[in-house]
Amino acid sequence: MAKDLIQKCREYRDSADARAQGFYPYFRRIDDTIGNHVICDGVSRIMIGSNNYLGLAQDERVIEAACDAARKYGAGCTGSRLLNGNIRLHEQLEEALADFLQRESVLLFSTGFFANQGALASLTDHEDAILCDRENHASIIDGCQFAPAKLVPFRHNSATSLRNRLKRQPDTAGKLVVLDGVFSMSGDIADLPPIIEAAKEFGALTYVDEAHALGVLGPLGRGTVHHFGLNDEVDLVMGTFSKSLGSMGGFIAGKREVIEYLRHKARCFIFTASLAPAVAGGVLKALELMQAEPERIDALWRNTRKMHEGFKQIGFKIGTTQTPIVPILIGSEARAFQFTQRLYEEGVFATPAIYPAVRYGEAIVRTSYMSSHTDEDLDQVLEIFARLARELGTFDDPAYSEPGRRKNVFDFSLSYTEGSDAVRNGAGDPARNGSEFHPAVSR
Repeated sequence: MAKDLIQKCREYRDSADARAQGFYPYFRRIDDTIGNHVICDGVSRIMIGSNNYLGLAQDERVIEAACDAARKYGAGCTGSRLLNGNIRLHEQLEEALADFLQRESVLLFSTGFFANQGALASLTDHEDAILCDRENHASIIDGCQFAPAKLVPFRHNSATSLRNRLKRQPDTAGKLVVLDGVFSMSGDIADLPPIIEAAKEFGALTYVDEAHALGVLGPLGRGTVHHFGLNDEVDLVMGTFSKSLGSMGGFIAGKREVIEYLRHKARCFIFTASLAPAVAGGVLKALELMQAEPERIDALWRNTRKMHEGFKQIGFKIGTTQTPIVPILIGSEARAFQFTQRLYEEGVFATPAIYPAVRYGEAIVRTSYMSSHTDEDLDQVLEIFARLARELGTFDDPAYSEPGRRKNVFDFSLSYTEGSDAVRNGAGDPARNGSEFHPAVSR
């Protein structure tokens, strides 16, 4: 008898079990967005779960530019760039990004996920190796798995581990070192200088995903590569528009011949519809404003420092973050779900992150901050977190009372892929986040 492919769907209970417990934290419907607040179920809640670092997603000038583009070119391009979907705005945005990032050329993708998948799959062959930081974002991991090359994980932010892995690769193999510029769960900054040095020693190319660094680090928000002054040393830079630039989509930046190759070989570029005109127009305006209004980045870092200090004073462990991404350690998955639900009831919108996104028994409430958050917003968030920690006994969890001993009260048996687990598992010493070599950015 043939295998029943949907039997696993009938048996799937994880989301239903979480809903039955009253803790299901996902797919919350947002009915309206007003500045730093969202309206859900008729209640205004402070948004601290967004990657809208510079507040540009709600900027009226960005919205108007998106509307103007839609009026001129229509709601969609109805085809791929290769065929009928290439409009002037796409080329203008690529040119503006290349100029901003001081790169020869840029190629737009419909999503950041596609950018990673398209570049990693197109540039490597079966005899090659992609060396991947164990805490890289899921889109990098999936891109590595989609690529024909061998996936070789190395310990998080460890040039020593990378060097050991590189030594084991055949001299004749192509080698590509891939890592986030800012890691999306921990908020760590990549320790680029020694990693690039190790890569060069073994003839490996380097590829930095700047999704959470664009608009946050470096001069005018150019990213981690520019933060360390290493733009000439990094071969490829990837970025997204769904964070600081307030929209959606992604890009790859590099040498002109590399981008020309990807333009004709990346299947998820060739065979998908191009960015909608409204997206391209809005991102182009957001990029202009990010450069013209550097005070947004200054405000972002003021808010970042305030929240780092505030959470530490309460007693929360926030790991080794150096950025506006502030992971609040809770411990068990059950407690993290419960804490998130109570935050929602108290008027704060945040989301939990559980294994395999973080290590088992070390679930977090992932928070992130915007330049547009007011002191009143942030003071209210800190007060609510402090009160809920006392009410829910957060600091009694083994993650606090027995650090290093990972266990859960119970979990919802959320499934994970073997590939993700292979990269996430054993991420190594969280203290090695780049801070031992470089101080946190201050503005």
